[in-house]
Amino acid sequence: MEKLPKKATKKEINEIKEVFLKNYKEAKTELQYKNDYELLIAVMLSAQCTDKRVNIITPALFAEYPDIKALKKANLEDIKELIKTCSFFNNKAKNLLAMANEVYKKHNGEIPLDRDKLKDLPGVGQKTANVVLIESKGANYIAVDTHVFRVSHRLGLSRAQTPLKTEEDLSKIFKDNLGILHQAMVLFGRYICKAINPKCNECFLNHICKSKRKI
Repeated sequence: MEKLPKKATKKEINEIKEVFLKNYKEAKTELQYKNDYELLIAVMLSAQCTDKRVNIITPALFAEYPDIKALKKANLEDIKELIKTCSFFNNKAKNLLAMANEVYKKHNGEIPLDRDKLKDLPGVGQKTANVVLIESKGANYIAVDTHVFRVSHRLGLSRAQTPLKTEEDLSKIFKDNLGILHQAMVLFGRYICKAINPKCNECFLNHICKSKRKI
């Protein structure tokens, strides 16, 4: 059984937070969108799919279905065809159609910018809801995707085995600026602290990394 990494000290946690805020203060999602409707769809599609791929898919999807009213009237097979190069496109197409109908029926066609209401929508979990609210409202939430999960464990910020428990740990130790820290950890994990062949020689946190898999 693999030994758990050491926990980061309070001093190290403060340094990690300071460094992320300094290096990623202007960080934004790489998903391309123009409004909350497009944002929600892009985030839903991004689950287990790269932002780059989502950005290739969405222009045609948004052109065909520019708003909730148009999307709720869509044919399921037509949605599948437009997003077929996205991972799990069958389930995502069903969720997009169901989400549109729910938003139209319960929220007068407006994307609800409330975490509980977002989580009630088909295909929207806490991670998706958090990302939407971080981007749309600058909400003080952190969303744990694969990058954030990996980075937080390598740096000893969490030992939790699930994204939700990891989110709880990060929210507790960082407290504020969570939205910026979320984007920072996503970009750091995507381009430096990668799952395979991490760029440890370029890492500004290498000296306090708890991972034994350094290069």
